[in-house]
Amino acid sequence: MSAADDAGRAATTPGEDAPPTVDRAQYGLAAVLAVVGVWTVVDSAGLGPGFADQVVQPAAFGYVIGSALAVLLAVATSRGDRAEGEAGEDVDLGTGTDWRTLAGLAGVLVATVALLDRLGWAIVGALLFAGAATVLGNRHWVRNLLIGAVLSVGSWYGFYVGLGIPIPAGVLDGVL
Repeated sequence: MSAADDAGRAATTPGEDAPPTVDRAQYGLAAVLAVVGVWTVVDSAGLGPGFADQVVQPAAFGYVIGSALAVLLAVATSRGDRAEGEAGEDVDLGTGTDWRTLAGLAGVLVATVALLDRLGWAIVGALLFAGAATVLGNRHWVRNLLIGAVLSVGSWYGFYVGLGIPIPAGVLDGVL
């Protein structure tokens, strides 16, 4: 065999000339998210008017998010955008799912939902941040709680005072 034969064989290795495969699962996900987007727009139409002094009425948020979901998802799917497993984060694709971490994050989210009305967003938001950070491997409890408290109190004031959207204050009602 000559070097030219080797070069010819190397250029036509199996799989190179094959057309790219179509990931049909993306169409199912796109359809579900498009339905959610359309539902969000339709549901937003039923919202009552907000406060008279609000420049942006409550339905505007639903219109923007719902339209963006439907339109951008349709564009991305029709273009054939497809994530590459190796081009993302530095993850070992040969390992399985870390079920302990996944269960811990699910537990933090369930606890957040269960405690939100009783304790209020300022406390539960801090616990959400600290719990998620700890489950994901950070072992600085005090720092996690302080960062979570700053973020949750800041977001509470941002929604309640800045946007006029009441979110639960819980046990801190009257303090915040």
